[in-house]
Parts: sequence; structure tokens; C-alpha cells
Amino acid sequence: MAKKIQARAGEVSRIEITFDKPHLMTSIFGEFDRNLVTIENRLGVYISARGDKVQIEGEVTAAARTRDVLNDIYTRVQRGEEIDAPVVESVIAMSAEPLLDGLTRKDDSKAPKVMIRTRKRTLVPRSPMQTPYMESLQRDDMIFALGPAGTGKTYLAVAQAVAMLISGAVDRLILSRPAVEAGEKLGFLPGDMKEKVDPYLRPIYDALYDCLPAEQVERRIASGEIEIAPLAFMRGRTLSDSFIILDEAQNTTREQMKMFLTRFGQNSRMVIAGDPQQVDIPGGERQSGLRDATYKLDGVEGVNMVRFTSADVVRHPLVGRIVDAYEDD
Repeated sequence: MAKKIQARAGEVSRIEITFDKPHLMTSIFGEFDRNLVTIENRLGVYISARGDKVQIEGEVTAAARTRDVLNDIYTRVQRGEEIDAPVVESVIAMSAEPLLDGLTRKDDSKAPKVMIRTRKRTLVPRSPMQTPYMESLQRDDMIFALGPAGTGKTYLAVAQAVAMLISGAVDRLILSRPAVEAGEKLGFLPGDMKEKVDPYLRPIYDALYDCLPAEQVERRIASGEIEIAPLAFMRGRTLSDSFIILDEAQNTTREQMKMFLTRFGQNSRMVIAGDPQQVDIPGGERQSGLRDATYKLDGVEGVNMVRFTSADVVRHPLVGRIVDAYEDD
């Protein structure tokens, strides 16, 4: 438990935390204390540890954030979560509003508010916007996930789709994206249809293999439970009892987007994920079906818009700064 802070913002304060399970300290600190080094560098504090006690010294707000970060990591370790560099970065990013009375946060339960369980892993929110997004994935019929790369838009949608398939809530997963090159002209591609389109769909495969054992992915694809196809293959179909994901939706035309949205059938859920700032189709953002759909459908009952920002990037922190730099330009 942290000692109460007696300093005002802008002053230097010292906080001492005592952990009641010292055998978990190694997992909290990381190999060669790399987690502590990351926290010190990001928040500008000094951390020292001895036995079951950790002392934090720094500006009062930074020290309070550091206390909250360490308590959060401790709670995750108790739950059996693996603590790696991306997790530490995400916990730091989510600690933007510390409590300055030295107490732990009000929501200090050992179970997160929302999680997604798959065969291979359990996912919990790793950025501020991921919490409402994961809640929306479990609740809403149609979700538009908008924002920069690295925010978990497609990955979390695939994980939720896998969880619903495993539980029997849906009969099929249908995963699609437009076959558009990112500013390149690849020319003629050899092979059959699957070999031609697989490179465009590789990110979806990667997310599936993270959530299901490889043999189950292959078996479910062979049986038709999981279908991965280019957007053009959706025309003329009605997709019922399915979890449907459209990735890279910013690269659809208005006509393609309307076609895709009207495939929605009974007992289905649909996620449309894309970054409005990375349009690769001729005409750019003005011709993007994603931009047109978000304008027309915002506020429509049954449709939820989730908007991520660079603060929600869960890749390397540099990615968020790169996104900010390009948006500022």
C-alpha cells in the first residue's frame, strides 16, 4: 500500500509501496529491471527497490502515476498475465490521471472490466479507447473502428470473432479486405486465386493464428467456418449468423462500402475497421467509402463509431509520435 503524498503538484515527493507477495517482484520488475528502467525513462522518476518495498522519487504527479503503474502491473502479475515491454508501455499510457491522495484507484478489483478469451490467450484493454471498443464488440451489431495503425482495431475484432465462434454465438467468421496495394503497383501475380489474394489478407491470418492453434485455423477454414476473402467476393450474398470483419475499409469505394454493409444478415455482427488518413485508392479520402459511410451512418441506431487516436497506439511508442507528426503536417 502506498504512503500518502504530502506534496503539491510541481514539488518533489517520495512514495513507498509495499507488496504483500515479494516472490512476484521479479515478474513486476522484468529481466535486469527493464520494466523499472522503462517506467523511469517515460515518467522521469527514480525507483529503488529493497525486499518487498519500492520507493519512488519524483515530481508529485509523475510519482503518483508511477505508483499507479506499478500497482496495475502487480495486479496483472497476480492474474497470471505475461508482462512484456508493450504491456508496460500500455499501462503507462493508461495512467494519465493519477490519484494524488496516495490511495489506489477506485477500480482495483483483480478482474478487468472487459476481456476477450480465446483458445490461446486472454486479452484485456491496453489503451484508453480499447475498453469501450471491447465493450462495443460484445454489445453492438455494427461497429466502425476508426484510427491509426497499431491501435488494435482489427486484432481485437478477430479475437472477439474467434471467442464468439468458439462459444457457438455465431456459426461463421467472414474476414475480408479490399485487394488494394499500398501505393505500389505489383503487376501480374502468379498462382491460383488463393495465392494471388493471400498477401493482401496476411494481417488477418496473423491475428487468427494468435488466437487459435494453427491446426484449428486450417481445419475451420477447410470446413467453411472461417472464410477469408477479398471484398469483391461479398457481392450478392446475405451473411447471417456470422461475425463479419472488413479490414482496411478506407480503401473501399462508396459503391463497395454500400455493397458490403447491405450484406448484413440476421443474428450477425459486423466490424468495419480502417484508418481514414491512409487511403490508397485513386482520389484519396474524398472517394473513400469509409469516409462516406461514417458521415452518413453516424448516429444511426445500432451503429457505433469508435475513434482511436495516436494515444491508443500499442506498438512501439515511436509509432504514436510518428502518427502525430504526420497528422500535424
